[in-house]
Amino acid sequence: MPQRQENPIVVLDIGSAWTRVLAAEVNEGVLRYCGHGVLASEGMRKGMIAELSPAARVVRKANEQAENVARMNIEECVVGVGGPHIRGMNTNGGLELGSRMREITREDVRAAVERARAVERPPDREILHLLPRQFILDGQPGIFDPVGMVGARLEVDLHIATCSGSALQSTVTCANRAGLEVTEAVLESIAAAECTLSADERELGVCLLDIGAHSSDLVVFFEGAVAYTASVPIGGAHFTNDLAIGLQMPVAQAEELKKQFGNAVVTAVPLGAEIEIANPQPQKLALRALAEILEPRARELLYYVKESLRYGRVENALGAGCVLTGGGAMLPGLLDVTESQLRVPARTGMPVRLSQMPGELVHPGFAVAIGMLLYTHRTRMTRAAEDNSLRAKLRAVFAASF
Repeated sequence: MPQRQENPIVVLDIGSAWTRVLAAEVNEGVLRYCGHGVLASEGMRKGMIAELSPAARVVRKANEQAENVARMNIEECVVGVGGPHIRGMNTNGGLELGSRMREITREDVRAAVERARAVERPPDREILHLLPRQFILDGQPGIFDPVGMVGARLEVDLHIATCSGSALQSTVTCANRAGLEVTEAVLESIAAAECTLSADERELGVCLLDIGAHSSDLVVFFEGAVAYTASVPIGGAHFTNDLAIGLQMPVAQAEELKKQFGNAVVTAVPLGAEIEIANPQPQKLALRALAEILEPRARELLYYVKESLRYGRVENALGAGCVLTGGGAMLPGLLDVTESQLRVPARTGMPVRLSQMPGELVHPGFAVAIGMLLYTHRTRMTRAAEDNSLRAKLRAVFAASF
């Protein structure tokens, strides 16, 4: 198998329903699609890995698919983390810079963030992201990058996104068993936001709701920064299970009916509309019967989302509305339920299309994987720029010494 010479980025999204591996390369600073693999997940239960062996087997096969399409050996990856164990908290911290004002350095910023992160948390919680909301310099708020400014005291409002340590370790172990080294972990809702939200939406205030199979992760941006992260324990599989129980049919058949004929709004389905199904004998089924089962679950999902937003005190911060991603976002009528429950405009979040990427990947179900590529690329570019800046300063110091 030929080995590419470009700098590759590979992401692994182990979902309850699907396992996705997506590979891209960086060519002159631009991401370009290389290949992907997608398989139905195994060994998952309620959004978390319950059996390592079958889960790792699927990851290995999906990775082999991606390797064959991309024509490269994939040995390391970035993993996505999501599910009902996701928690977020806001905190504040700062440091005195001395009795006299001086220029703020990158090290000062790191020290302020370290002070803010030093809060008590349960021992089983792992920090995924430290996300500054704003910096406050000598009492002046609303600063996003204080490096180079002059002051005597630096504070930071920080959002800390955390996950279950055991859940994260299970994901890493699963990838390791499939022959992949994990280099980084990214919160899935933040990844989905990376490829679906505009800068204006982040500034005005927006909630991104990533609807997975067994849970839905949400992240709220306000004034350009993350203000809240959480998860609610309802996903697309709950809609399917409701149909399977209500109509007394296999889950696979209920899933197919949901995709083809489902609607989250009863009144949007014409009266008298019917289809013929085999259950097990051929019989007529009113399409409104599907909607009558799906609508209550949709309202329940958005009720939990609304309560979560209220708990985080961000329910009034959604000036740009709500954006739905994930496979569950494709259910017709769900946008209407979102708008009626949250009282804000709603839209479906379609991920941006990478260079040479197949059109079928421009789908809400791939928002997390594509977003992880973009997020990883952006953070690596930022770190590289900071390293280059530090090296330039060191060279200048040494040059001035001689």
